[in-house]
Amino acid sequence: MTELSAVALICSLSPSPAPSSSDRMARHVLDQLALQGVTGSTVRIVDHNVLPGVQTDMGAGDDWPAIRAQILAADILVLSTPIWMGHPCSIAQRVVERLDAELSETDDVGRPTMYQKVGIVAVVGNEDGAHKTIADMLQALNDVGFSIPAQGGTYWVGEAMQTVDYQDLDGVPEKVAATTAGVARNAAHLARLLRDHPYPAG
Repeated sequence: MTELSAVALICSLSPSPAPSSSDRMARHVLDQLALQGVTGSTVRIVDHNVLPGVQTDMGAGDDWPAIRAQILAADILVLSTPIWMGHPCSIAQRVVERLDAELSETDDVGRPTMYQKVGIVAVVGNEDGAHKTIADMLQALNDVGFSIPAQGGTYWVGEAMQTVDYQDLDGVPEKVAATTAGVARNAAHLARLLRDHPYPAG
């Protein structure tokens, strides 16, 4: 199999080393990607100083350029976010705002920088909003050039108005595990297709 790589941007509101459901979900996705021959790494965004803005580099103190370099080096982007008040959390929104800069960036043959990359989304929460959060994030990734595989999102949502988080579970629920495995298979398949058959230059 062609070697591929993935980077998971973990949009937890909790800095390391605090436990994080979004971190746990992202690592489960990476575990499934590893079974498809994809190496993976993680970045917990809140541990870095990602400045607000819509440019690739917002200047002194901005950690986004180094994170962007990891995205550019990877074939697959995993965006993992909690649901917060029914929406993607503020850190996930910051990430997609920074990715907006890619609309004006191109590769060496004139294609948008993210055209050859696959984007998938993982969501956790204990309230409604998983489908909407996945839809919002996948649309944002598609807007800036990522290709979305079939059924490109996975999620776990706990019982409403309760305190059990994904990180509290003893194991991965069967349906979540099956969905995550499918996301990984489809993402790796699409990434290999894009590597072997790139989008045409404009």
